[in-house]
Amino acid sequence: MRIGIDARLIDETGVGRYVRNLISEVSLQDKTNEYVVFLPPKRFAEFLLPNVRWSKVSAFPHWHTLSEQMVMPKLLDASRLDLVHIPYHNPPLMYRGRMVITIHDLTILHFATGKATTLPLPLYYLKRLAYWIELWIGLRKATGIIAVSETTKKEIVDHFHIPSDKIAVTYEGVDTALVDIFKKRIIQHPYFLYVGNAYPHKNIETLLEGFALFIHSLAAQQKLKLVLVGSDDFFYRRLKTHVGKLSMTESVMFFGPANDAQLISLYQHARAFVFPSRMEGFGLPALEALSLGCRVCVSDIPVFHEILGDKATYFDQNSAHAIAKTLGHVWSERRVTPEVLPDFRKFAGTYSWQKMARETLDIYERSTRI
Repeated sequence: MRIGIDARLIDETGVGRYVRNLISEVSLQDKTNEYVVFLPPKRFAEFLLPNVRWSKVSAFPHWHTLSEQMVMPKLLDASRLDLVHIPYHNPPLMYRGRMVITIHDLTILHFATGKATTLPLPLYYLKRLAYWIELWIGLRKATGIIAVSETTKKEIVDHFHIPSDKIAVTYEGVDTALVDIFKKRIIQHPYFLYVGNAYPHKNIETLLEGFALFIHSLAAQQKLKLVLVGSDDFFYRRLKTHVGKLSMTESVMFFGPANDAQLISLYQHARAFVFPSRMEGFGLPALEALSLGCRVCVSDIPVFHEILGDKATYFDQNSAHAIAKTLGHVWSERRVTPEVLPDFRKFAGTYSWQKMARETLDIYERSTRI
């Protein structure tokens, strides 16, 4: 069997981590099939093929564009595939071959997300409608659909009326090899941590307001920080303005993007990881934090209960006062003790990229028999 993997988002956060781990683990587990990886031109030369059964194609179209819909079907047809895996909600609608699509979340249907939010309102709603149509058609054309959580699967069924037996749930994973690596502290002050983008549904403004309420009640603890880790884009620059209005510039640190080594240190030494999202498809950073022994405080939404269970502290994501109360509760408690760490790690270890790849290979096999 000859299988294509659309890896044009390989360098993105979130989806990029999924794509990188998918390629890595599938290449180790599958000793039979051939694979074609479709890469962005900037990564084509440097991408090392796992073995002789793998090949690569430079795929220049940007996602969610008209050129993508025109060019990608031709590239896929030219590669003579038995199946292609589209790991994001951008299916090539004119492609007639077998296709598996991974849906990470349907946030776009509920909240303004991504660069589209910088468009004038009429254009934004037009683009959102295009996303919806793309998904509606693509999900029906797909041979198989992967959801990264039961919560996301329910969303697909409810919004697009797709039969539930067409959708398989494969959870994302954490890199368990990292849990025994200890990194030196890179931020000397005590701090709470957030890792991710600053799109509106991430609800960072409410987190900032909650942290402001909390910090102003700690006159003797002015060195306590809220550390925000993410790329310095339009949304983070907008947050900086909000921080200024709250008179919190000394208490909030914009760390910028972090590599894996820096993330390990940031998680290990944080007082807690705080995730105030109004909606997520899985919530991988919270699981990564747990695996590294970091206490996790998250919004009270269904997917976090599904993935994290009783290993997290929950708060009302719509209330700055609730966030402040949760931060105060965590601050007053002892840090995570060594005897608790194995329990955190064992729990996080039940979510593995190896298992995700194994289940995905089963889906490939079933999809070619349809």
